[in-house]
Amino acid sequence: MSGKGAPEVSVRKVDDLRVAVIAAQWHEKVMDGLVDGALRALRDLGIDEPTLIRVPGSFELPVAAKVLAGRGYDAIVALGVVIRGGTPHFDYVCQGVTQGLTQVSVDTGVPVGFGVLTCDTEEQALDRAGLEGSSEDKGHEAVTAAVATAATLRSVSEPWH
Repeated sequence: MSGKGAPEVSVRKVDDLRVAVIAAQWHEKVMDGLVDGALRALRDLGIDEPTLIRVPGSFELPVAAKVLAGRGYDAIVALGVVIRGGTPHFDYVCQGVTQGLTQVSVDTGVPVGFGVLTCDTEEQALDRAGLEGSSEDKGHEAVTAAVATAATLRSVSEPWH
């Protein structure tokens, strides 16, 4: 199970953070679960008006994240799913998305929650999508990671009293 060893993340008061969720459109059922988990996590954190945008696929997530990072968002959550097929396409897309989102975060200083599922089968993706019967909720986890990081960065940039 990929969630084994995950930390229990607590998040400080964050209801004033500007958060954007970017979601790919491929694999609609999986994506619906990821988006629902992300929006639920944001509501749980008191963030009632996140921005939600949709892009065609996972490969488009980094460019959208880069644009939103430049528009004053405190955290960005990227949601997508890539399922292995019979060609090297899977490897290229996964590598490009991972490197692209990492570059956005490092270059801009805006945390990017990585909610991109990279699975061998659709069943694995469904099991991580936060749907009824899923063993994991990666949309929720990606929000928690991004928002917790944004809160931590905010706390170190504020003057100490």
